[in-house]
Amino acid sequence: MLELAELLAEVLQKAVPSLSEQQVEEAGIYMAKNRDVFAKAFKSQPDALSELLNPAAE
Repeated sequence: MLELAELLAEVLQKAVPSLSEQQVEEAGIYMAKNRDVFAKAFKSQPDALSELLNPAAE
């Protein structure tokens, strides 16, 4: 997961240079932790992201 987070941060930094190093690092970690949800969303299931917006109460 750490390698994925680092690569995501690198891509985000290149795509949005105005983001700080901390912001891209946090975003990369968040996306890596939730990679299954993002994968579903990228595979024509954008509603999958609602899991992140409205997490089920545990």
